[in-house]
Amino acid sequence: MKNLYIKRIFLFVTLSFLGTSCSDFLEVEPNDLITKENFYKTEDDFKAATAPLYNKVWFDFNDKFYYGLGDGRSYNLYAPYSDYIYPFADLTETGLTGPLVSAWGSLYNVVQQSNNVIIGIEGSTVNESIKNKYIAEARFMRGTAYWYLASLWGNVIISTNPADLVKNPVVNTNPVKDVYEFAIRDLEFAAKYLPETAGQAGRLTKYSAFGMLSRFYLSVAGLSDNPNSGTRNQDYLELAKKAASKAISEGPYTILPSYADLFKIDNNNNVESMFALQWVPNGSYGVNNTQQAYFALGSDITGDDAAWGYWTRASNDILYEYETKDIRRHATWMADEDFYPEINVANGGYTVDHANTFVNVKKGVVGSTKDNSKISKQNSALNTYMLRLGEVYLNYAEAILGNSTSTTDATALAMVNALRTRGGVDLKTSLTYEDIRHERRVELCMEGQYWYDLVRRSYYKQQEVINYITGQTRQTIVPITYNAATNTVSVDATRTNSPRAIGVIDSSIFLMPYPESEVIQNPLLSESPVPYEFKESKITDLFN
Repeated sequence: MKNLYIKRIFLFVTLSFLGTSCSDFLEVEPNDLITKENFYKTEDDFKAATAPLYNKVWFDFNDKFYYGLGDGRSYNLYAPYSDYIYPFADLTETGLTGPLVSAWGSLYNVVQQSNNVIIGIEGSTVNESIKNKYIAEARFMRGTAYWYLASLWGNVIISTNPADLVKNPVVNTNPVKDVYEFAIRDLEFAAKYLPETAGQAGRLTKYSAFGMLSRFYLSVAGLSDNPNSGTRNQDYLELAKKAASKAISEGPYTILPSYADLFKIDNNNNVESMFALQWVPNGSYGVNNTQQAYFALGSDITGDDAAWGYWTRASNDILYEYETKDIRRHATWMADEDFYPEINVANGGYTVDHANTFVNVKKGVVGSTKDNSKISKQNSALNTYMLRLGEVYLNYAEAILGNSTSTTDATALAMVNALRTRGGVDLKTSLTYEDIRHERRVELCMEGQYWYDLVRRSYYKQQEVINYITGQTRQTIVPITYNAATNTVSVDATRTNSPRAIGVIDSSIFLMPYPESEVIQNPLLSESPVPYEFKESKITDLFN
């Protein structure tokens, strides 16, 4: 059996026409006779070719891994009976862990389908400026996939032509620094050639690329041969600041006034959304957002039996993060006696009614088809945020803080305080790393981000992060009671602690194991990486 990144190489023709939608750019007609020879003739062809890059290719990444890794491994999320979460939360995943294997395949699916689109468009006779716009779209997707691959596995295979891996699938990986540089170059190309405004709702703009670049630059700023150097490269910090500033000050995006409104179906592609996966309302398997089924605590929410989230809960660790007045908790986690008017609308809304000894997932839980006709069984129809302006605000603040212990920079404070104001909590007068870490964890909780924040920190303060993870409550479930009105956690001394086994916490936790099937097919995955040969000139005029 060929390995996963090979199996996904020649699926473009079918993938491009599976994701039909009743709205906007995902609406394409099936045609099994389309080939590269009679396609890529017009801009409409380019639009059809790039549309599946917003959903189908990301499906296996989004289905379980997005939150299982991003929130489970960082221990925002606790689910003792869900094998798509507890291997990550317990730090016990292996090369056979299902969601990890699926995510590897999905990310290489993004890479190779993007490569197919790039190659197809490059061979077209359409005007170069139009071609570059859609090549930029595909390179944004490919670069984002490689950022995830580098963050998760470190050394991976860089591929720009699927046919090369078909001819020879046994190849060396490339070093993590080259993988990050490849991702950055893709996003720099996207920032140069994507349009200033989206032609269709949900499409990328150049400011989406600048926002994503602010994340990428922050990642590589701390990367060096010494994971405990304690310092980051100032040049990359400056680039992160410039990229975030450009996205914030020049782009069309603004902060949505209500935090809770960010996670409602009718607000898909809102003014804060910079890149989101576009799931098809009532769409078939592969273009549907399955997350609600794994999160909803009962069928009284979904109106069907796809509600498996009773034991998918907030960790004690994350609950302690919420300040008393922080309304973001209510939009992220369901606690006993919380009320949600948008769920079970016909009966006046939904009130959580269970013991106050645990807290379930709210973000991504939107109700039943009776609440919104776009919802169907195992399909919430809710976009998946991959980047929103709230994160870019925090990227800017982190870049400004840089290697300092604190900052009173007015713009950085304004960014963080804009989010805190929306969250209903008191303003900051200065910022430390701990302030920004806390804000990122709360603001982006259950959006698949916090583990990557810890990985980024581990590049230059590895032992600090190891100590932080050791200090979390992973090894013991401490019984609590939770007061939803005040976001207050109280230890319940009348009940007994429950110990549980977890993996060893050391430097190895910051790299995922390669899927076992991939290593069998390509033993060179386990060998030393080979430097990547960059063949195009680096773009140098983005910030002139």
